[in-house]
This record gives sequence, C-alpha cells and structure tokens, in this order.
Amino acid sequence: MAESIGIEVVCALADRQRLLSLEVAVGATARAAVMASGLAAEFPELDLATCPLGIFGKALANPESRVLEEGDRIEIYRPLLADPKEVRKLRAARAAQTRSGEE
Repeated sequence: MAESIGIEVVCALADRQRLLSLEVAVGATARAAVMASGLAAEFPELDLATCPLGIFGKALANPESRVLEEGDRIEIYRPLLADPKEVRKLRAARAAQTRSGEE
C-alpha cells in the first residue's frame, strides 16, 4: 500500500488562480493538505485555517476530519462579494419597477 497519495489543491480569486498537485500522507485531511500546500504565502488575504473547502464542487461540512483519497481536488472557497439572494432581490425589484413604469 502506498504511503502517500496524489491530490490537487486549487484556489481562484477574481484576478489570479493557482492549481497545485501534491503528494500527501495517507490519512491526511483536507484542511491539513491545504495548510501544507504553501498557498497561504500566495494568498495572504485568505485565512486558510478557517475558509470553507470543498472537493470536486461539493462543500465539506468538516474539512478537519475529511480524509483524502487518491485524486481528490480540494477547492478553497473565497468569500462572496455579494449575497446572491440579495442580488436576485434587487434585480427583481428593478425589473418590477421598470415594468410598472412602462405601463
């Protein structure tokens, strides 16, 4: 049995992105892999110790206990600039106002 597995860690901000291929020890968790990735130096504005993580587009409820498997791609989620629900509400309100002004 292998003593390490191959994974990827990806982080994307609006102006730059990074994808790293890493070898981690069997039994490593998602949070531990992100902390060991070295991305904290490249993305100092993100708090990698607490930011949300996901694997292949699915958010992890507890990245500190999620044991990685060969080929997993850990995604580091950045904070949203605007709440999507609020944006939709504002867009709907503007559309309604436009429609009422045309009648």
